Amino acid sequence: MMQLQPKSASKGSLYLQITMAMLRTGVLGYGGGPSVIPLIQHEAVQRYKWMDEEEFGDVLALAKALPGPIATKMAGYLGYRLCGYLGATAAIIAHILPSAVAMITLMSIVHILSHSVIIQGMIQGVAPVIAVMIGLIAYDFTKRVFSGLGRVFAVLTLALCFVFMQVLSIHPAILIVVFLLYGSVHYKWSDALRKRHRKPDINEQQEP
Repeated sequence: MMQLQPKSASKGSLYLQITMAMLRTGVLGYGGGPSVIPLIQHEAVQRYKWMDEEEFGDVLALAKALPGPIATKMAGYLGYRLCGYLGATAAIIAHILPSAVAMITLMSIVHILSHSVIIQGMIQGVAPVIAVMIGLIAYDFTKRVFSGLGRVFAVLTLALCFVFMQVLSIHPAILIVVFLLYGSVHYKWSDALRKRHRKPDINEQQEP
């Protein structure tokens, strides 16, 4: 696992980095939580190397299972991990501040923007970009599911989730709880099966 930051990095430098990183995600994160995640991933994994891809996926999966805005939870976790409670506070404020300022500023002229052909064209133009960003996150998660659960269990799990949510209209929160419980015993169960079918070691077969 990668180090959070070189030992020579000062506390002030870490505060500045987490603040600037979350400020960029807040400014560029058009479209809400799902579209912000690739931006947070770029900052945490590629730009500053606070964690690797695998750990980021684990943190993201846990954050999605908890209530509340996904991007705010990720910002708070990264800030806390780097600089404790003050870091979490700085990261959350830096992330939500651009959106808050923009909302307060634009609310007075929202009726004008809603009827603007140019604004509508901008929204329609950025929609495919958001769709691709969300698709890339879904693709990464699918690869992790196949590597973690195996091909058979992964396909079965994806099919069950699709049926439960799209056909039976079961709330996603219920599925999250169910599969969290399943995941907590899956690895113990699969490890027990491997041990049961494992061939005895040659040294174990030899009697003293």
